[in-house]
Amino acid sequence: MFATIAAVLFGLALILQLINESIGAVITPATLTTAGLLFVALHLGGFAGAVRGGPRRWRR
Repeated sequence: MFATIAAVLFGLALILQLINESIGAVITPATLTTAGLLFVALHLGGFAGAVRGGPRRWRR
């Protein structure tokens, strides 16, 4: 889930960078890129399992 959110944010940042625009004074391509990196870090840190109801345990 976090990886999907990050991909969408990176896509929006790329589009805004290509057309040389920003959404208001606060949301710029750099802001979207930073938010995307945050979601990638959360995904790689394993927080997606905590959001879905805790860590999953595998049985052998």
